[in-house]
Parts: sequence; C-alpha cells; structure tokens
Amino acid sequence: MRYVFAALLLIHGFAHLVGFIVSWKLAKLEEMPYKTTLLGGRWDVGDAGIRGVGVLWALVGLGMFTLGGVLALTGFLSEGQLLAFSLASSVLCVLGWPDSKLGLVANAVIVALYFVSRSQGWL
Repeated sequence: MRYVFAALLLIHGFAHLVGFIVSWKLAKLEEMPYKTTLLGGRWDVGDAGIRGVGVLWALVGLGMFTLGGVLALTGFLSEGQLLAFSLASSVLCVLGWPDSKLGLVANAVIVALYFVSRSQGWL
C-alpha cells in the first residue's frame, strides 16, 4: 500500500504543474486555457496575479511530489505535512474552479485513503 499511496502523491504533485505551466504561458492546453481570473471568473487578478498563483501551484505540487518520493524511498509520511499540502491544494482547486474540480476529489481521496491506511496499519 505504501507504494500505491506514494504513486498517488507523485501523480497528484505532477498534476499541479499544469497550473504553473498554464499560468506562465509555457504551453497551451485546450482543456485548460490561459486566463487571469479565479473563482469561476469572479476575481480578475491580472497577469502578475495569475503568475503568483501559478507559483503556488508549483510549490504545492513540489510538496506533494516530495511527500510521495520520501514515502516510497523511506516509508515515512508526515501526517501534518500531508494535511497541510492537501489543504493548500484544495484552496488552489477552489480558486481555479471549475477547471480544477477534479483536484478536490483527488485531495479528498488522498486524505481519506491516508486515514484508512493508517487505521489498518498499511502505512
């Protein structure tokens, strides 16, 4: 289970890079067009603001990726860090709504799976 959970964290961390890539105009993705608004178009933060949000996507993604890598290599997973990165990821998903709604589901699955795995002694 440790490796399955680690893979889930690695994949989720990698998925966060999309938010960085799009907000910095490093690639064009049909599924996620460049825009400067958050909260479903309700808040326009401009080019600089969306780049700042993009940096946050990258940092949270790096954190998730690091948690997954450490778990896979050492078997250690910090509950506090997992919950903090999951919360930060969820906040970014709400800001990026509706494009990032799948991320909210992923965060809920990650947290639920963590607590189930821990209670069963799998992690």
